[in-house]
Parts: sequence; structure tokens; C-alpha cells
Amino acid sequence: QVQLVESGGGLVQAGGSLRLSCAASGRTSGSSTMGWFRQAPGKEREFVAVTTRSGSNTYYADSVKGRFTISRDNAKNTVYLQMSSLKPEGTAVYYCVSHCYSGNYYYTGCYHYWGQGTQVTVSS
Repeated sequence: QVQLVESGGGLVQAGGSLRLSCAASGRTSGSSTMGWFRQAPGKEREFVAVTTRSGSNTYYADSVKGRFTISRDNAKNTVYLQMSSLKPEGTAVYYCVSHCYSGNYYYTGCYHYWGQGTQVTVSS
């Protein structure tokens, strides 16, 4: 089993920045695909960003391209999401995910492990 623990959420004004962190523990021998999804109130969970095992490949939702950056530190089993130019529609619970083997990164069902989520609120 793998445990994912997110941190770094909070309240920020529109246009501001936040950095989320997700630390993996448990059966983390070797690295895996890690990423982020989010779920806004009344909406379905949606893909935000993902990084492959080495970190050499990253993919983003169109809605966050150019504003969010995903990175990882495999020595610390940690993935980060740097969020800039935040918009009120970015208000959501952000979930860390890991272990997607099929490459279908945009699909919630691809990921074997999920964190509990961290709330991000962007005020206008």
C-alpha cells in the first residue's frame, strides 16, 4: 500500500500563488507516475497535472497550462504543484494521485492511490 498526504492548501486571493506538496509513504520502492486532480463544489473530479516516473514528461489540463507547474523529488518521494495566477474557478479540493500504469493519465480510474485532498480557496 501507498499513502499520499497533501499539504499546502489554503485561502488565496485571485492572482496569487500557492504550492501544494504530496508526500508518499509505504510501498514506494521505485518511483511511479504522480499527479493531481481537483474537485470543485458540485462538479466532477478533473485532471490537473501529472508527471511520469523520472519527471521528464509532464502533462497539464488546458485550463492550467502556463500557470501551474508540476515537479517531483524522487529522493523525498514528493510531488509538488506550483500554482500561479490563481482564479476563483480554481477553488476546489486538490487530490494527489499515484500509480497509473496504463498511461491514460486524464482518467480518474487509472490511479491506484489517492490522497485525502487539500482545500484550495481562491477569493475574487
